[in-house]
Amino acid sequence: MFEPLFLTDMLLALAAIIAAAVTGRLAGRLARRPGGLRRLRFALYGTATLVVLRLAVAVLILTGGLALADSRLIVQVPLAVLPTAWALIALRRHDPVMAAHATAAGVLLSAVWLFIPFDPVIQLIVSVPAVGLAALVGRWRTGGSRLARAPWVAVVSLLAPAVLLGLSYQANVAAAHAGGHHGGPMDWGSGAMPHHAPQVRSVDQLTGPRDKMPDARFTLTAAHGKVRLGSGREIDALTFNGQAPGPELRVRLGSLVEVTLLNTDVGEGVTLHWHGVDVPNAEDGVPGVTQEAVMPGGRHVYRFVPDRPGTFWYHTHRDAAETVERGLFGALIVEDPQQAAHQGVEKTVFTHLWPGAEDAIAAFGTADRPSKETVAAGEPVLLRLINSSEEPHRIHVGGTAYTVTAIDGNPIQGATPLTAGTDLLLAAGGRYDLAFTMPRGTVTMSIDVNEIPNTAALAFSPDGTASPDALGTGPLFDPLTYGTAARSGEDGYDRTFDLRLDDGFGFAMGRFNYVSSSINGRLYPAVPMLMVTDGDRVKVRIANRSLIDHPMHLHGHRIRVLSRNGVPATGSLWWTDTLNVAPGEVFEVTFTADNPGIWMDHCHNFKHGSEGMVMHLGYAGVTTPYTEDRIPE
Repeated sequence: MFEPLFLTDMLLALAAIIAAAVTGRLAGRLARRPGGLRRLRFALYGTATLVVLRLAVAVLILTGGLALADSRLIVQVPLAVLPTAWALIALRRHDPVMAAHATAAGVLLSAVWLFIPFDPVIQLIVSVPAVGLAALVGRWRTGGSRLARAPWVAVVSLLAPAVLLGLSYQANVAAAHAGGHHGGPMDWGSGAMPHHAPQVRSVDQLTGPRDKMPDARFTLTAAHGKVRLGSGREIDALTFNGQAPGPELRVRLGSLVEVTLLNTDVGEGVTLHWHGVDVPNAEDGVPGVTQEAVMPGGRHVYRFVPDRPGTFWYHTHRDAAETVERGLFGALIVEDPQQAAHQGVEKTVFTHLWPGAEDAIAAFGTADRPSKETVAAGEPVLLRLINSSEEPHRIHVGGTAYTVTAIDGNPIQGATPLTAGTDLLLAAGGRYDLAFTMPRGTVTMSIDVNEIPNTAALAFSPDGTASPDALGTGPLFDPLTYGTAARSGEDGYDRTFDLRLDDGFGFAMGRFNYVSSSINGRLYPAVPMLMVTDGDRVKVRIANRSLIDHPMHLHGHRIRVLSRNGVPATGSLWWTDTLNVAPGEVFEVTFTADNPGIWMDHCHNFKHGSEGMVMHLGYAGVTTPYTEDRIPE
C-alpha cells in the first residue's frame, strides 16, 4: 500500500520543484513590470494544488504510523502550506510579490527535503530563515534596481540545502577520519547513562577459547575459480576449497570449532562472518572492526562454540556486494546431539543470484534449470533454505502441505502444516527449515526473484523422473501469527532506539550519491553508534520509508519481533537475525545485550551496505585497534 504513496509523493515533489521555479520567476517579473498578475495567479493556484495533493498523500502515509510520516508533517507540509496560504490571501490585495517569493522558497525546500533525508529539526532550522529571507528579497525586488533583478530567490532557496549537505559532508568525512567503525557520535537512546565507568576492553580480547583442543577443525581456502551451472553456463567465480557454494560445515552444539581461512589470490581480501551464530566479537569477521582482511598469501584462525542448533551460513564480509555474489559463501549446520538425528532426506538449498552478462542468474545452489530428485513416498524430508543473494526471494512450494520448523535457526513452537501452495518470502541472508512427508505425487519448489527471468525449480518424486509443476503465486506465510503463542517473560526496556530508512542524496565515505540506504538521514560512517551496556534489554523501532526492501541484520545477537505495523506478534516467539522490512513497514523488535563488542548492524542487501546503510551497536568500554578506509561490507 505505501510504496505507491511514496512514489506518488516523489512525483508530486518533482512537479512542485518546477511549479516553485515558475512561481518565483513570475513573481520577479511582476516586481519589475506590474501587469503579469494573472499569470502569477495561475502559477500560485497550480502550486497550491500540488501542495494540497502532497498534504493528502502525507495524511494517507500517516495511517501507517507517525514514524512513516513525521518528517513530511513536521517539515515538508508546513514549509509548503503556510507560505502558499499567505500568497493566496495576498492575491486578493493585489500585493502578492513578497508572499509569492516565500511560496517559491517554501515549496521548493519542501520538495527538496524529500530527496535529502536528514534530521527534521535541523531541516526546519535552516529552512525557516531561508523562507523569511526569500520574502524580504521579494520586497527588495520591488525597488527595481539592476542588482535587485538578479535571481536572488533561487540563490536563497538553494542556500538551505547547500548548508545541510555541507554539514552532512563534514560529519561524514570527520567520522571517516576518526575511524569508520566509530560511526560518529555515541547515541545512548532513551534510558540513563551507565552509573559507573565500564571495564575497558579491546575487541581483540573478546575471542573464542584459545587454550583448548578443538572438537572440529576445518580449512577454507579462498581462490579464483570456475563454477559450471546446471545449464552449462560457466561463472568466473570465487571459491572456497575449489567450489561455490563452499563446503557445508557440520558441527555439534557446544563443540569448539576451529576454522583456518587461507587466501590464495583474492585481491579484495577475505574474511569469514558466521551469519546467525552469536560468536565472540573477535571471531565475527568484519574487516576494520574485528580484524583486518586476509590478503593473498595470508591466513586467519577463527574459534567459537555455537550456542544453539540450526541452519546458519558463512560468507566473506569484504566487498561482499561482489565477492559473495561470485561464490564466497557456504552452509554451517549446527546439530544438537541431544535430539534424535533426522531420519529421512535432508537437503540444504541455497537460493542465489549468480552474476550474468545482462540479468542475474537465479539458481538453487548451482541449479539454474529444472532439476529432479528421487525421494521415496512416505519418507520424511527436511529442507534447509538459505538466501545467499541480496534480494528477498519468494519461494513457491506445491504438491504437499509442509511445516516451517525454524526461522533463522530458531525453532517454532507449535508449528502446524501449511496448505500446499503457500509461498515463503525468504529475506536476503535469511533461512527457513521446511519439513514434510513425501507424498506419492510430485513436490515442486520454484523461485520468484523480482521479475528476473528464470527456470530454477526442484522436483521431488518417488521415481525421480517427474518434471517440476508450474506453480503460481499463492498465499504468503506470515511468521507474525504462526505457531503457539508463548509468553516472552520481558517487561520494560533499558534502551530504546528509532531507525528510519530513507531514499535520498547523501555522503558515504565522502562520496556523494543518490542511494536507497540512509539510516536516520545519514550514511556510514556518520550514522551514530547505538550504545548499550552489558545486560541491557533493548527495544528498536524500524520504519522503512524507502521504495525498496531492506533486510536488516544485527551481528552477534538474535532479535525478537514484537509487532509489525502496530499489530502485535501472536504466534510462537518470532526470533530472527535478518528481518526483511518492506516499504511502508514498521517493526518493533527487542534483544538482550549479552555479547560485548562492536557489532555491525546493516542492510543485508550488500549493495545498500556498500552505499552506506551500515551502523554499529557498541558496548560501553569496548574499543577496537582496527581501522577501515572503506565501508566494511
